[in-house]
Order: sequence, then C-alpha cells, then structure tokens
Amino acid sequence: MAFAMASSVSFGPAAVFRRGRTRTRTIVSTKCVASKAWTNSTMKSMTASVDEIKATRLITAIKTPYLPNGKVDLAAYDALVEKQIEAGVGGLIVGGTTGEGQLMSWDEHIMLIAHTAKLYGTELQIVGNTGSNSTKEAVHATSQGFAVGMDAALQINPYYGKTNRAGILAHFGAVLDYGPTIVYNVPARTSQDIPPELMMELAKHENFAGVKECEGNERIKNYTDKGITCWTGNDDEAHDARFEAGAVGVISVTSNIVPGKMVDLICSDKPNPELRDELLPLMNWLFTEPNPIGLNTMLSMLDCCEPVFRLPYFPYDEALRKQGAELITKIGLEHTPGKKLLKLKDRDFITLEEW
Repeated sequence: MAFAMASSVSFGPAAVFRRGRTRTRTIVSTKCVASKAWTNSTMKSMTASVDEIKATRLITAIKTPYLPNGKVDLAAYDALVEKQIEAGVGGLIVGGTTGEGQLMSWDEHIMLIAHTAKLYGTELQIVGNTGSNSTKEAVHATSQGFAVGMDAALQINPYYGKTNRAGILAHFGAVLDYGPTIVYNVPARTSQDIPPELMMELAKHENFAGVKECEGNERIKNYTDKGITCWTGNDDEAHDARFEAGAVGVISVTSNIVPGKMVDLICSDKPNPELRDELLPLMNWLFTEPNPIGLNTMLSMLDCCEPVFRLPYFPYDEALRKQGAELITKIGLEHTPGKKLLKLKDRDFITLEEW
C-alpha cells in the first residue's frame, strides 16, 4: 500500500546537510526511485502544499479516546474532530504525544491517520506524527502516512538513543523527501535540543514547512526574523508568540477543550491579552502533571470520552478534578465539546496495562 513503485538501491555523494571539507564517502539509499511519496499527479494535488501548511495558524494536537477494552473509540474521536471543524480550527496533529501515538502500534497509528484523512481531509490539514527515534521506522511510517492521505508529517529528533549532529541531519534528511514536514523541537521530552544553526540547515529542504518550537519565544523570534515559519508548542506562550515573536500560531492542547476560544486567541488579526489571561488558568491546569494526563481527565469529565487511560498515564486526583470543574464553570461549558460536567470518582476511571 505504501509503495506503489519498484524499489531500487541508489548510491550518491553525501552532499546535503554537510559542513566542513568535502569528503569522499557515499550514502546508500533504499528508497523508492521517486524522491516523493506521491505516486502520481492526482495524489500530489490532493496533498497540501508546503505553503498551505505554513499558513495554518491553529493546529490541535487531537486527543485519542478509547473504549473500555482499550481500543480506539472512533465514534468519540469523530465527535471531537467535528467540534474542531465547527470552531474553525485549521489542522490536526494525529497520534502526537497528546494523542498518545507513543502508546499505539504502527497499525493503529496509520489507521487513525487514514481514517482522519478520509473523513476530514477536505476540511482540515491532517498532520501525522510519523516520527520515531528509529530512522527506519520514521521512514516507513512517513511513507505510509502520505500514501493514506496525510498532508504533512510531524518529525522529532531521535530521543533516548540520541545521536550526533551528522546523525540528526541524516535522520531528518531521510524523512523530509516524502512531503511537507514540521520539525518538532522539545528538549524537555527528547533531552536533546535542535540548535538554531542545525535548524537552519534543515530549513533549506524544499519540504521543510517549519518548526514546532518549545524552547520559548526568544528562540521563535530568532527564527521568524530569518523567515522560518514557527508554531509554538507552549499554549501559555501562544498569544505572545503569535503577536510578539512572529509565530504563525500554535500546535495546541488547550484547543481540545475550548477550540472556539483558541481560534479567537490565535487567528484574530489583533492581540487579545484579556482572552489570554482568561485562558491561562485552564492552560496551567492542563499541564499541572505531564501532558496528556490533564487533557484525558478533563475530556472524561466533560463526557466526551470514556474515562479510560492506557498506562502509564493515570488520571488527576479528586482535588485537581475539582479545580478543573471550577475552571470550566467559570469559562462556560458551552465553549467546550461537552454537554455536561461529570463529578467522576476515582473508581470511575479505568486504567489499562494491556489493550
């Protein structure tokens, strides 16, 4: 399904992403003959261009809901996506950290990308999180993701089993060929920063759409001054990133809960510090413990999904849930995808060690 063309082995000089003296070495590539994932012009015409991805201000890192048996709840997922469309959100990250791609099999992951692209690809930019700390897995997942209809890939630098500068460049070089790509820099999770000089090298690739940057607005301003498109990955900094640092927008967790208000905050032509300050307590609550624990807890409280957690994620305690309920009451239930606010007890949550 992912490879409609015959595969061949090609040899060529390693001229891309190199610094210093030219060395006489070769890199072996086992990619398809075509350097793009598109098998024909029709497929290419149905995939967003790099410029279309760059113009997408608000991208929601969408939640993946589960059934009590731990399988993906597609009906609940579709309801969440439709609320995003209704609010005017521009795109989705499918299977990101927020969507728990790290807890999915690749079969689940590609299925969810395909499902989203098939149902909602004409209304949203579908960005599949097909990155991995294994270059082989990232290449395979990315080729499949584009084959099943995603518009762009979200790619992270290798984490845990970290590599050196040359390895990072080679890793991204292997996946960038397949289509529009957002590079994700989040040292708090990977424990390895992608420094600006390295990002500038990546930005030379024709499929580089921009960077989801979590290292703050000073870093973002440095990039946007040089013409690099940025989305902040920090909801609490999103307003200032957009209106002071030049970011195109945000890849957001909070927009799962208040999509319309996040559209107003990010997609407006004028800054709105009052709205920013209104939403900051909710943003802070969502990140009291590592994401996506707060989001999963809140969407369960809003009856938007079953209160099912795949371990190691574990719901907020009763005190935090009470705080969250108070925040939603203050903002207004009508601004959320939920129709009611449940007073869940600890016993109501299901935590799964197998699924």
